[in-house]
Amino acid sequence: MAYQQSFDVHSRGRGTIEITDEVARIVGAAGIAVGLVNVFVQHTSCSVVLTENADPSVRRDLETLAARWAPDGDAAYRHDDEGDDDMAAHGRNILAGASLSVPVGNGEMRLGTWQGIYLWEHRTIPHRRRIVVTVIG
Repeated sequence: MAYQQSFDVHSRGRGTIEITDEVARIVGAAGIAVGLVNVFVQHTSCSVVLTENADPSVRRDLETLAARWAPDGDAAYRHDDEGDDDMAAHGRNILAGASLSVPVGNGEMRLGTWQGIYLWEHRTIPHRRRIVVTVIG
């Protein structure tokens, strides 16, 4: 059995937006007791990540790391059609990922105590992002 639903997230620019509750709502609507949920973002300049949801400094520090991995405006980049953050955003997407899977048990996600699911926007300006959630059981 499989169930799929999509939703949009409106970012304010670079940073994280927690989407755990929306994904949990979809998992509940699926009516699947045991299985997996896959969360996928249909874009190449943002990511979906599983990280700590208790201390916001973790997500702020992730921005610091990302700036080291894929800095904006590097002179070596050829792709800068949409600005200095364009290629850096694509690189960050490759490093952080466009999807993740979480086990489902008793009809709900089996997240750890301090885990949350986030859209991680890598562009500096606001965007509308489409998330596809697929529950399989």
